[in-house]
Amino acid sequence: MRMPGMLREAYVLLAVVAVAVAATALPCAAEAVGDAPELKDAVAYEHGEGVPKDPARAAHLYCLAARQFNADAQFNLGWMYANGRGVPRDESAAAALFASAASLGHPQANQVLSYFGSVPRRAPDCMREVTLSPVPAPLFEFAVPQPYAGPDPFTALPPWKQQIAVVVDKLAPKFAISRRLALAVIAVESNFASDALSDKGAAGLMQLMPQTADRFNVERVYDVSDNVRGGLGYLRWLLAYYQGDVRLAVAAYNAGEKAVDKYGGIPPYPETQSYVRRVLSLYGSDTHPFAPGVQPSPAIRRP
Repeated sequence: MRMPGMLREAYVLLAVVAVAVAATALPCAAEAVGDAPELKDAVAYEHGEGVPKDPARAAHLYCLAARQFNADAQFNLGWMYANGRGVPRDESAAAALFASAASLGHPQANQVLSYFGSVPRRAPDCMREVTLSPVPAPLFEFAVPQPYAGPDPFTALPPWKQQIAVVVDKLAPKFAISRRLALAVIAVESNFASDALSDKGAAGLMQLMPQTADRFNVERVYDVSDNVRGGLGYLRWLLAYYQGDVRLAVAAYNAGEKAVDKYGGIPPYPETQSYVRRVLSLYGSDTHPFAPGVQPSPAIRRP
């Protein structure tokens, strides 16, 4: 049965508040540490800790940090939009922010996002012009692998490819993805062409299908930063799903995880098999650290 509008809004509001409180997603200012300097001040202004309470200023500061791909800031700002605190209440903005935080690995964002399943996502205006963090910090404690033995194929890129590599250098650590693996996927997917479009509808540098772009909250598939962020989010999830097996992760990136799960390994598609070989030759390893918290694929063979 479909809920009346006001009842649904009240239900969503209570659900978001419950998850936020249960997860202590909004820490006190003294606990707010992270890779965006605005985050601590945003928490202080939101809760009036040592400064006059100012929700509007808190929302502004959260947005500055959110634009730097800070998952906590995106989640907290989504919470403010869901509740109408410091900003007009906007479920579409809240859904977009929760989805982006989820793609960055925020532990509670997916849970909250489930209450916004039918809500169209639209990033708030303050997020439209993305500013990359000058010193992005990893979201996970494990180390991103260093380049492997042998020549790095991405050390002498032409200037136009170097511009793409700079974006990857800033975003890949946020997803705990090796720079070399990210660039290997981009090289094989699009040869660094940000306007690439396949006959199947895959678009941009990392050739995102429409459903993948929607899944990882990519609104502008031909925008370099948006496309790379979405592709890295998907790659991070695949690495977790396949427990760090790069062969299976990149096979799924090309053919879809359903195909890999169906065949229990790399599908017998010539295109996919060639794709895996090319990515591995550029990356130089068949393993990569992965984030916990994702139910492993049935293709992962247990001892």
